[in-house]
Amino acid sequence: MAITVQLDDLLHARRMTLTQLAERIDLTLANASILKTGKAKAIRFSTLEAVCRELDCQPGDLLRYEPD
Repeated sequence: MAITVQLDDLLHARRMTLTQLAERIDLTLANASILKTGKAKAIRFSTLEAVCRELDCQPGDLLRYEPD
């Protein structure tokens, strides 16, 4: 897929675990893991907003387009 998720990098930079983020944005750890590994096929704007709020980032910091 041409869209990659940079969640791991953002979590590392913020010294936050995936579990902490999932709890803060009321997302199951399983769904957070799917997002982190790039296996998600979609993301709700409300989830994207919550991630950006907690990580103090912009959507473009989280998602990257890399053509094949």
